[in-house]
Amino acid sequence: MTSRTLLTPANAGLAALVVVLLALIGGLLGARRRDEVQAPAYERHLREADHALEQARASDRGWDRAMMEKVARDALSRDRPKVTFGQLELVLVDDRPGVEEDRAHFEATGGEGRVVVVLAREEAGWVAEQVI
Repeated sequence: MTSRTLLTPANAGLAALVVVLLALIGGLLGARRRDEVQAPAYERHLREADHALEQARASDRGWDRAMMEKVARDALSRDRPKVTFGQLELVLVDDRPGVEEDRAHFEATGGEGRVVVVLAREEAGWVAEQVI
């Protein structure tokens, strides 16, 4: 009978390669799972940052946020009188040269889900251009 040694240099190298590959695959799967779990919080964080940026831009440009919100709420009342909207968020400020091309988008949440109110700036002030 011949005796064989199972742990040869070739087998040891192969075993080490298998261990490294399993660790790499496990790490990739773990990172992917972590990203999936954290994605909603990350998206929420991005939305909050974008909203804060838009609010800062609006206040720095001298736009009257309270007046803009009043115009948006009046448009919602006119366009959807039977729906109660709670939160109203400034989600986009489109500040172009001059006054007539300025736009602001508010997003209202309520009984119909999310509704966007597009405001346009005129010489006399803000007017509701669209309720989407």
